[in-house]
Amino acid sequence: MNRLLLNCDIGESFGSWTMGLDAEVMPFIDCANIACGFHAGDSSIMRKTVSLALSHGVQIGAHPAYQDLVGFGRRSMAYTAQELQDILHYQIGALDGICRAQGGKVSYVKPHGAMYNDMMANPAQLRAVIQAVAAYDRSLPLMLMATRDNTAAQQLGDEYGVTLWFEAFADRAYDSAGRLVSRQLPGAVHHDCETIIGQALTIARGDNLTASDGSALHLQANTLCVHGDNASSVAAVQRIRQALNEQSAP
Repeated sequence: MNRLLLNCDIGESFGSWTMGLDAEVMPFIDCANIACGFHAGDSSIMRKTVSLALSHGVQIGAHPAYQDLVGFGRRSMAYTAQELQDILHYQIGALDGICRAQGGKVSYVKPHGAMYNDMMANPAQLRAVIQAVAAYDRSLPLMLMATRDNTAAQQLGDEYGVTLWFEAFADRAYDSAGRLVSRQLPGAVHHDCETIIGQALTIARGDNLTASDGSALHLQANTLCVHGDNASSVAAVQRIRQALNEQSAP
């Protein structure tokens, strides 16, 4: 059983509008991917979420996105490589400042939504993201999607001296290439707790998943994501944590 870090996208409320069950999730995760204001979150939400993470000893990750509050960062947008690096530095720096004011720090970076998917589909964009992380702080790992073959991404990370954390998802369906099935398609998101828990343990054991076309899919991952805006995933997170702990115990 691999020692998977359990991560969750979190801090996605905005002003008086609440999204997710951050307080319920935080005790059971290793890493909190905190929204940095471009797709969700604001300065006060960021401060509160950082405080919550620090109180539970959870690693804090910057969760930057395209500047798209209305679309929750899930719509692709056209940026030059330099513009992409600028918005990454802006968001990472903002969260890092809030962390440092409370005695913490940003420990890794995980892009959100369309930015995350676009960088996995476009090697030039992935290079720009890795360059941005390296320029800000080369010691920060970059979290990105584990696919059927991680070789090309790993080579880019090695080129810039950036550690890559490959991520799998407990609550999402995969296609044959090991990429996430579009949310616009039926069955893209798992809503059954038992299905979510089963997929989490399958990934942790290193066993094969079944892709959307029925083929066997093996993912080599360092971390497992449970989405904070999926009520079924939040309900499953405590049981996933317990199961992972039990399976990894000597």
